[in-house]
Amino acid sequence: MNSEPINQESSTRICDHMNKDHEEAVHAYARYYGKIKTFKSAKMIGLSPESIHIKVDEQILEITFDHILQDSSDAHRTLVKMIKAIPAL
Repeated sequence: MNSEPINQESSTRICDHMNKDHEEAVHAYARYYGKIKTFKSAKMIGLSPESIHIKVDEQILEITFDHILQDSSDAHRTLVKMIKAIPAL
């Protein structure tokens, strides 16, 4: 896993990857961490060392991390940890 810094370029790459390959995870983040039960669409639109931003229908949801991300490898580990922490429905 690449250990590049979290910047606009890495944020765009991570968001594109999550929206394309892990759409269900993005939806699960919105439902569980954002406490939004129903929505038509959810897309990850930004990632910073402090949080992820998800556009849920017409609103922007900010989900803060439990620590400040050090790099993109830390982002990967943290996003995986977050999805694994969501209880099965």
